[in-house]
Order: sequence, then C-alpha cells, then structure tokens
Amino acid sequence: MNSPMSPRTALVLSHLAFEDPGTLGDLLESRGFRLRTAEPALPSTRLPDPGEPDLVVVLGGPFGVYEEDLYPHIPEEIAYIRDRLSLRKPIVGICLGAQLMARALGARVYPSGTQEIGWAPLALTEEGRQTPLALLGDGNPMLHWHGDTFDLPEGIPSLARTALVPHQAFRIEHFGLALQFHPEIRARDFERWLLGHAFELATRKIDLPLLRHQTQTLGPDLESRARAFFSRWLSEAGLG
Repeated sequence: MNSPMSPRTALVLSHLAFEDPGTLGDLLESRGFRLRTAEPALPSTRLPDPGEPDLVVVLGGPFGVYEEDLYPHIPEEIAYIRDRLSLRKPIVGICLGAQLMARALGARVYPSGTQEIGWAPLALTEEGRQTPLALLGDGNPMLHWHGDTFDLPEGIPSLARTALVPHQAFRIEHFGLALQFHPEIRARDFERWLLGHAFELATRKIDLPLLRHQTQTLGPDLESRARAFFSRWLSEAGLG
C-alpha cells in the first residue's frame, strides 16, 4: 500500500507502443499520479497485485479478445481485470480495454461485421446523459478504431452508440468505465497511429488525407472535452 506521502499510481496496460493514455495520462500526471506502463503480452511482465494501483487503465490493441489460441496472455489479462473489478477499485478500459472488461464480466466479444475507423458522431443514451459522458457532448464527432464489439454485461445499460455499433460505452457503478471509442487521442500524436496502422489503413482503403485533416480539425476540441470528462469521472471514482 502507498504511504500517506507517496504519489498515487496508475497502472497502464499497453498493447501497442504508439498508443498511450493521451489526454487521460496528461491529466493524471498533472494531478500527481505516477504512471507505470506494463505490457501484459510479454512473458517477462509481472503485474502488481490487482488492488495495489490507485487506477488501472487498459488501452487498445490489434487483436481480438476471443483469440486466446493465438495470444496466450489473453486469459491472464482477463483474469487480472476480473480481479480488479471484484475489488471495486477504479478501472477504465478504452477500445480493446473495454472489450476485455466486458469479457471479464461474462459478456460476449465478437466481430461486429464492420470496420469503424475514423470520426463519427457519438450519440448518448438517456442513461449516458446522466453520466460524465455528457461532457463529451451528445452527437459530437468521436474517433473510432475497431472491428469488434461486445454484448453488454448482464444488468448494465448501454451509455452511447453510433450508427454502426450500438454498444459504445458502459460503466460499473462508480469505479468501472468502458469506452469503445477513443476520447484520449491527442492530435499531435496522431501521425504515430497512421504509421503504426499503415497496413490496416491501406487494406481498408481508408482516405488517409481526410482522416488526418479531420483529426487536426476536430482533435483540439475533443482534447478539451476529454479533460473535463475524465476529470469528472475521476472525481466520481474517488480520485479527484
């Protein structure tokens, strides 16, 4: 456990070197958090006790939660997330991270039948409008980058949707937040994403100049909204 004088810690579970906590990471560091990044896929990685970090952040990745035969770390990562949830301590999952949280809660994760890559409006449900998601705006453009989706865990409502994917966010009481989209993206980092995903973008025939232009145009406003959104959620999770 941390001593009264030690900084709070955020454990970041990373699956791609060029994807980081972005705006959320900046906010945490400004509040005195010490960020520790761990790569669950590496055999050498030893994760701390699930109850040790003040916050766990599970980031995106290019594999499917259901591909345990190809990526043997997946069951252990799901078990770690499940243990964290059972402790009712703050955890946020983004994109793949949201899918891992859904799976840890017993829900199905599977290919959505579509590739949602690029900026598209995020519509909040009635439940979503009563949460910090309201600070992102109802119907505002959001960056999406996924081909999989999840069923909602039992008894948990959907908080947001897009025209293509009905389940974009859910939360578990005050301590758990799952986001299929990417509010954490910073426009200044986006070229790393384009390089890292170059093969996928070419295969999907994504309009790269348009995607770059949209990110530079819409990104700064999202960063401002995301800071307010994450700040409110951290406060509700007891990390204000």
